[in-house]
Amino acid sequence: MVMITVVIPACNEEKNVGGVVRGARQHAAEVIVVDDGSVDATARVAQEAGAIVIRHEKRRGYIETTKTGIREAKGDVIVTIDGDGEHDPEDIPRLVKPVYDDKADLVLGTRGKIIRLSEKFINWLTKFKVEIADSCTGFRAIKKSLALRLSLKGRCTCGTLVLEANYYGARVIGVPIRDTLANEPKKLAWFHVKQVFYVLGWLLK
Repeated sequence: MVMITVVIPACNEEKNVGGVVRGARQHAAEVIVVDDGSVDATARVAQEAGAIVIRHEKRRGYIETTKTGIREAKGDVIVTIDGDGEHDPEDIPRLVKPVYDDKADLVLGTRGKIIRLSEKFINWLTKFKVEIADSCTGFRAIKKSLALRLSLKGRCTCGTLVLEANYYGARVIGVPIRDTLANEPKKLAWFHVKQVFYVLGWLLK
C-alpha cells in the first residue's frame, strides 16, 4: 500500500502549526515538521500535535527546509503543505488521488486566487512550457522518487519545481483546493526578482 508523508516547513508558526499537523495526521501515515530556526514554540507545538519534528538550529530558508523533509520522509508520496494555515489539510486526498491512480507524478494544489503580483508573473513565464494554473503553490503531492531527483535551486519553488519536473518528463497537473488565505499580507515579494532568473534558466533548457 502506498504510504503518504506530509512535510510541513515552518518558521515561527506556533499559532498555526498545531492545527495543520492535526489535520494532516488524518490523511497520512507520517507527518514531519521541519522547524527552520524558529524562536518561538513551533517545535514544541508541532510535536505535541503528533508530528515528527526536525529542527534547523539556524535558519536555512524554505528550499533547504523542504529538502530536509523530503530526505527524511519514509512515504512513497510526499505532500508538502505550508505551516501558516493557508491550506486545508482536508484537500490532501484530492491531491494524492491522481498519483495513486498513476495519472500524475506531481500534483499542484491550485489556489482560487494568486495574490502576489510577482507570483502572477512567474506563473505567466512558467506557462510557456507547462500549462498549469498555479506554479507557485506550496501545497502539492509528489512521488518521492521524483522529489529526490530534483535539485530545487532558487529562492523558493515558484515556477522552478514545475519546470524541473517537466524537464525530467514528469506528468504535472493541478487540482483546485480551498484557499483559506493566511493572515500575512501578500504584497510584492522582492526575492521573486532573483527567482525569475532561475525560472528563465529552466525555460532555456
